[in-house]
Amino acid sequence: MNFASMFRAVCRLGVAALALPALLLGAGLPAATAQAADPVKIGAFFALSGPTAPVGTPTKLVAQMFVDKVNKEGGINGRPIELVLGDTEGDPTKAVLTFKRFVSEEKVVAVIGPTRTDEGMAVKRQIESSGIPTVMTVGGDPVIMEGKLGNMDFGTARSVFKSPQRSSTAVRKVLGYLKKHELTKVALLLSGDNFGQDGERWLRSLAPEYGIEIVGAEQFKPTDVDMKTQLTALAGKGPQAVICWTIGPAGSIVSKNHHALGLTMPLLQCHGLPDPAYIKLAGEASEGDLMPATKLMTWEALPDSDPQKKVIAEFVRLYRDEYKYDAQYPINTHSGYAWDALLLLVEAMRQVGTEPARVRDALEATKGLVGVSGVFTLGPQDHNGLGEDSMVMLQVKGGKFVMVQ
Repeated sequence: MNFASMFRAVCRLGVAALALPALLLGAGLPAATAQAADPVKIGAFFALSGPTAPVGTPTKLVAQMFVDKVNKEGGINGRPIELVLGDTEGDPTKAVLTFKRFVSEEKVVAVIGPTRTDEGMAVKRQIESSGIPTVMTVGGDPVIMEGKLGNMDFGTARSVFKSPQRSSTAVRKVLGYLKKHELTKVALLLSGDNFGQDGERWLRSLAPEYGIEIVGAEQFKPTDVDMKTQLTALAGKGPQAVICWTIGPAGSIVSKNHHALGLTMPLLQCHGLPDPAYIKLAGEASEGDLMPATKLMTWEALPDSDPQKKVIAEFVRLYRDEYKYDAQYPINTHSGYAWDALLLLVEAMRQVGTEPARVRDALEATKGLVGVSGVFTLGPQDHNGLGEDSMVMLQVKGGKFVMVQ
C-alpha cells in the first residue's frame, strides 16, 4: 500500500469514528452508551433533627428507598434520579432557606417535603414564585388551600400538592364514626400551631353536617408536657367524646393525662398519630383510643380485590425485609407519604419530561394512580386527590391497632 492509499484509509476510519456516537444516539440507544445520562435532581427536605426528627428521618429513608427502586428499574426515561437532601430541623425559617438553595444552587426540577404544616406554609410563597412543583408530606390543608377564609389568606397553591390525606378528609372520617355511634357532644383539645388550627377549622365547619355539637375547646403548645388542666376544663363541659388534634409525642401525653384523670369518654386522635410509638409512649393509657389512618396500618386485612394491597405489600417487603428500617422506625401512617410524593412526580415526568411547568400540569391531571396511602385522582381544585375511602378507623386493643367500624 502506497502513502496516498494509507492516508485515504486513515481518513475513512476517522470519519467513521466521529460518526459513531451520532449513529448510536440516532438509533435511540440510551445516552449512557455515549456518556452518562444527566440525573433528574429532586429536592427532599425534612426535619432530620429537632423534635419532629422521628417523623422526618424515616420519611427521608423511604424517599431514598423509592429512588433506589426507580433507578434500578431504569430511572425516568433512562435518567437516574438524584435526591438532593436538606434538614429543616422542623424550623419554618430553615425550610425556606433550604428550598431557596434547592432552586438557586442545586437547580432541582421538583421537591418533596417538608415534615410540618408550619414549614409548608412558610415555604409556600417561594414555591409559587419559583414554579417548582412540590409535593408536600404534611397533614394540614392550608398548604394546598387558596384565597381567603375569614381572617386567613392562603394565597395561591398552583405548584403545591400533597400526598397525605387532607385534614378535612380525616375530620370527616372521625365525625362519621361519632355519628354512627351516636356520640353527638364533643370537646376539642388542639395543638396551638397551624396543624391544630387547621383541624379546629374543619371540625367546627363540618360538625353541624353530622349533627354533632362542640361543647368546648382548649389549646396547648406542641412542646407542652402536661395537658391535665385543659382536659379537666373540657370534662366539666360534659362531652361524650374528646377529639385531640396534634402530631408527635404530645398526642401520647394527652392519652396518659386522659387516663390519669380517670376520664371515661372516648379519646379520638387525628390522622397523624397512628404509629407504634404512640402506643409505646402512652402505654396502657392508650387502650381504647381511636384515630383515622391510612390502609397501610392494617393492610393484611384488606381484601385481595383492593388495588392498594399489592402496592402496600411491595412497600412493606422493601421496608421491613430488604432495608430493615422497621427495627428502628416501625411502620406508621406517615411511612408511605414520601413514597407517594415521589410516585406522583415520577409518573408525571415519565409522561411529559422534567420541565417544571409541564410536570405541574401532569400532576394536576393524575387519575387513578395507586399509591401506599390511597388511589390518587387529582384536579385543578384538588391537589391531594384522596377521599374518605382511602382511610380506616383504628382503635388500640391489646396494645395493637385494629380496624373498627
